[in-house]
Amino acid sequence: MTIDRRTLLASGAALGLLTACGSNTGRGGDGSDGEGPKLSQWYHQYGEAGTEQAVKRYADAYGKADVAVQWRPGNYDEQTAAALLTKSGPDVFEVNGPTLDQIQGGQVLDLTDLLDGVRDDFNPAVLAPKTYDGRIWAIPQVVDMQLLYYRKSLLADAGRTPPKSLGELVDTARALTTKKVKGLFLGNDGGAGALGGTPLYAAGLQLVTDDGKVGFDDPAAARALAHLRDLYEDKSLLLGAPSDWSDPSAFVQGLTAMQWSGLWALPAVKKALGDDFGVAAFPAAGPGGKAAVPVGAYGSAVSARSAHKQAAKDFVKWLWVEKTDYQRDFALSYGFHIPARLSLAKKADALTEGPAADAVRHSTESGFAEPLLWTPASRVAYQDALSRIIKSGANPESELRSVVRKVSAELDRVKKKSS
Repeated sequence: MTIDRRTLLASGAALGLLTACGSNTGRGGDGSDGEGPKLSQWYHQYGEAGTEQAVKRYADAYGKADVAVQWRPGNYDEQTAAALLTKSGPDVFEVNGPTLDQIQGGQVLDLTDLLDGVRDDFNPAVLAPKTYDGRIWAIPQVVDMQLLYYRKSLLADAGRTPPKSLGELVDTARALTTKKVKGLFLGNDGGAGALGGTPLYAAGLQLVTDDGKVGFDDPAAARALAHLRDLYEDKSLLLGAPSDWSDPSAFVQGLTAMQWSGLWALPAVKKALGDDFGVAAFPAAGPGGKAAVPVGAYGSAVSARSAHKQAAKDFVKWLWVEKTDYQRDFALSYGFHIPARLSLAKKADALTEGPAADAVRHSTESGFAEPLLWTPASRVAYQDALSRIIKSGANPESELRSVVRKVSAELDRVKKKSS
């Protein structure tokens, strides 16, 4: 399955998996058929059919500038990071961020004024990571989320109910594992890439506290991660599936009774299984824990090197603040996503019944997003340790002590840079 907006939820790990550079696919062949200033708008390559045509249609409908859409396959994050340092980069671009370095380095424009009067209508969980020093640096486009899919019939046959604790998840996965079906699929790496910090939030912790400190320097973190090792050792995890966690194929083909995937997979699951499935949050880990679901959003940002800064901001406001019909179309017509605007999500018929409604409720009650201060260096240190815990049986306590030291140093570096 082509990497698309779902990858922003893989704790940043899946972003940049592709390597080929994109070519200019601007509208009208050369993007020269409109009126007003010429603007270049970049998107990463989506897997959902029709998305590229939709965003070009939106750009064609804008009358105050000539907007040329570029569809960028390849390592999009690296492409945009490099382009923002030059005058030949995009005016408007989609971003999983922006990153703290891009904000602190003055590479993106402050877009706070674009949300005057409507800021409270944007989902706060995904707006927070795009906010720094009280200012907004990108406008969220849609909300994506991960969640646990389970086969109702298989759980019923085993006398099980959807797990409410991480311990129950381990037990249920073991009980559902047979010679032909594994109990749980968390990804072909055992869950390190897809889950990321989710088990920490399920333990009632955070990646970074509100005051900018390490949020998982707590024994509960090691206990939660040890359960993931239990799943691996029990051989109740599906490994080596033809498609990875973001694709529901393993689940709908009956290779696994439960699968960690995303909201985007729901239409395919519904088509294949009818009503024989449900969705749940990642279950609470330990006495102080709580259910958790990762949420995230690509956002629309403006390059500080744009030759038409105000025109670029005007276009972003038109598309992602004013044109609610396009926002609804983008969220629900190509794949399956939650509109970033709370008012639009409430009005979306497709999100009001069954598992879709349950998913929206989980995102509201249990949703968390990676904080802006969780830098790539911190993410790599944590996920490398998580992989060693799951697959190699490394000691969770000692691994986390090392990660805490590295993340603490990284937070000190970031705070020093901003002061």
